[in-house]
Amino acid sequence: MIEEGKYKELTGKIIGCAMNVHNELGCGFQEVIYQRALEIEMR
Repeated sequence: MIEEGKYKELTGKIIGCAMNVHNELGCGFQEVIYQRALEIEMR
């Protein structure tokens, strides 16, 4: 059984990175642009 909240911190960091990318780029780009930006943000 997986402990509740075991991945909560990691999940929060991933969502935070995704939100930063979205806030910076906005909408209208191809998916590959968001993928590359998320890769950079996660570093």
